[in-house]
Amino acid sequence: FAPRIPRPPQRSNADIARDFLDLHFALEGGSTLPQFTRFEGPISLRVTGDPAPGFTRDLNTLLARLRDEAGISISRVSSGGANITIQSVTRAEIRRALPKAACFVVPNVSSLAEYRRNRRAARTNWSLLRSRERLAVFIPNDVSPQEVRDCLHEELAQAIGPLNDLYRLPDSIFNDDNIHAVLTGFDMLILRATYAPELRTGMSRAEVEARLPAILTRLNPGGNQAATQWLPETPRAWITAFEQALGPQASLRDRLRSANRAAAIARDLGWQDHRRALSHYTLGRMLRIREPELAQKHFRTAESFLAGLPGTRMHQAKLTVQLAAWDIAHGNGAAAMKRLEPAAAAAAQHENAALLATLLMLQAEALELAGRNAEARRVRLDSLGWARYGFGPDWVVEARLEEIAALRPSAP
Repeated sequence: FAPRIPRPPQRSNADIARDFLDLHFALEGGSTLPQFTRFEGPISLRVTGDPAPGFTRDLNTLLARLRDEAGISISRVSSGGANITIQSVTRAEIRRALPKAACFVVPNVSSLAEYRRNRRAARTNWSLLRSRERLAVFIPNDVSPQEVRDCLHEELAQAIGPLNDLYRLPDSIFNDDNIHAVLTGFDMLILRATYAPELRTGMSRAEVEARLPAILTRLNPGGNQAATQWLPETPRAWITAFEQALGPQASLRDRLRSANRAAAIARDLGWQDHRRALSHYTLGRMLRIREPELAQKHFRTAESFLAGLPGTRMHQAKLTVQLAAWDIAHGNGAAAMKRLEPAAAAAAQHENAALLATLLMLQAEALELAGRNAEARRVRLDSLGWARYGFGPDWVVEARLEEIAALRPSAP
């Protein structure tokens, strides 16, 4: 990827202050935290286990960003104790410890074995955490390079920063919708504010709230001129329905019922933001094989809610995969190309190799429809490097290529 240019969030500091408090003083399950916590002093980090190829490069890039963009003093050590231990293990080992997790972070342990011995102890309970001194991050080493990197960003950010995720955030990795793969400008601002000298471990929500306006004015002066959006809270009913719709254990019928419930809740609440779009996008993904016409209606409804919304370029890029696939399947290569070029630029900017590869593969098909075969071959070749990083083994890459090639309409 090209060198990253830090982009500050395009939202008001009043909104960001509210987000900061909700991220730091609550957990995903809804329980509240009585005090602010962070590491006090320089943070040491150690890697154990058997890291995947490319892991060291991605870790070094992330640590450099944390130092440069978030102003956090964090460095890697090769031996001895460390504040944060990243242990690289197999996906099966992670699932044996936490069945539904792709990766996770735990306080007050330094290894998976230590976590297993203390998994029901108070020391590993995030709601009882009062200071951060020692944490462990567990990362899989047998998945695609991008999945390893995505886990690294998400779990290390939680280890040093907020413990909560908020669906109302369109431009953040602190969100369970998995739209963003790497830390964003908003995330770096939140982390920089977390380690502002005005704050310290043990402060109450009210004490932090009193200091935030001055902190954000110093760190993000442009945010004082931005208009306040003040998106409504995400009710537990929508979260439950949305997550049940994505749950692999349920039947398709039950998942569809949950997805429709999430869309109905979003409609009844009058949402006009990315969460309303996400509800329709999810329905479209589930219906695209059995009821493709209805799926397209949901995709276009999602597109209408995303149009013009700041911070949603990645949402729109993911939606473009579905809309461009429809265009290609119906022989409209020109319409697909018009969508695909800006979407590919967004995927590259946000370092999502899997999405970028898919968009380029679609672009190659659209070029062939237009008779631009030499360009199509070049673009398809470009997609392969991104695909190997994003998807992993060659057989997965080849299956993706075949799936996209199958979209092309049959010759008359």
